[in-house]
Amino acid sequence: MSKGWNPERGYRLLGLPVLAFLAPAFMLPLLVVVVRSFSEPTFGFGNYENIFTSSAHINVLINTFRTALTVSIVTLLLGYPFAYLMSKARGLKLNIMIALVLIPFWTSVIIRTYAWISLLQRKGLVNNVLTQFGVIDQPLRLLNNQLGVHIGMVQILLPMLIFPLLSTMRQMDMTKVRAAAILGANPVQVFWYVYLPMSLPGVFAGFLLVFITALGFYVTPALMGDARDAMVSMLIEQHVRKTLNWPLASALSATLLFFSGALFIVYERLTRNISNRS
Repeated sequence: MSKGWNPERGYRLLGLPVLAFLAPAFMLPLLVVVVRSFSEPTFGFGNYENIFTSSAHINVLINTFRTALTVSIVTLLLGYPFAYLMSKARGLKLNIMIALVLIPFWTSVIIRTYAWISLLQRKGLVNNVLTQFGVIDQPLRLLNNQLGVHIGMVQILLPMLIFPLLSTMRQMDMTKVRAAAILGANPVQVFWYVYLPMSLPGVFAGFLLVFITALGFYVTPALMGDARDAMVSMLIEQHVRKTLNWPLASALSATLLFFSGALFIVYERLTRNISNRS
C-alpha cells in the first residue's frame, strides 16, 4: 500500500533549489574565508592571535560592537512606537506609513548616505537652518564622527526593525490585552505586563537583525565616520586593498561570522523559551 503525500516532505523538496543555489554562492565562499584564516601563511591560530593581541585591532572590535549596540538600541526606541502605530492603523493611514518605511528601504544605501552628508555637512541644510534661526553661532560638526555614523545607520537600518515588529504585533492575541483592561489594569500596566511580553519575539528578531547588520556595515561608517573610529568592515577593506593581508582579513571576517552565529543561537533559545511560556 502506497503511502500518502507528506506535506512536510514536499515543503523540504521545494527548498532544494534554494539550497542548491546558496551552497556554491554563499556557503562555499564563507568556507574558503574560514579555511584561509587558519591555513595562511602557516596553519594555526596565528591570524587570530594577531587580532586579539593587537590593541589597535581590539579597539576596532570594541568600537564595532559598541556602535552596533547603540545603533540597535536607538533603532528599537524609535521603531517600536512606529511599529505599534502601524499595527493599529488601517486604510490610507496604514498605506502612508508603509510607504514612509518602504521608500527609503528601497533606496540605495549609498544614495541615502550621500543625502545625509549633504544635510549634515558644515554648510548643509541642518546647520544653515539652525544658524539662520539663531540657535547656534557656528556650524556644528555633525559629520566625520560617531554622531554622523549613528544618524545614518539608524535611518538606514530602521526598516529592518519595524517590519519584524509589525509582523509580530499583527499576529498577537488582543483578547489578552482587552481582558487585562477589563480586569482593571491601567494602560501602563496593560502594556508592560501583557502587550510588551507578547511582542518580545518581534523585538528580539528585529534587534538581532539590526545588530548583526550593523556589525558588518561599511558604506555609512566609511563615508560619514572618522578613521579614528573605524569599524571592522573598514579594517577588512584596508587589509584587502592596501596591505594585501588576505589571511588577516579572513580572520577578521570569520570573527564577525562567529559572533553573528552565536547571537543567532542565543536568539533561537530566547524565542523558544518565550514561546513555551506563552
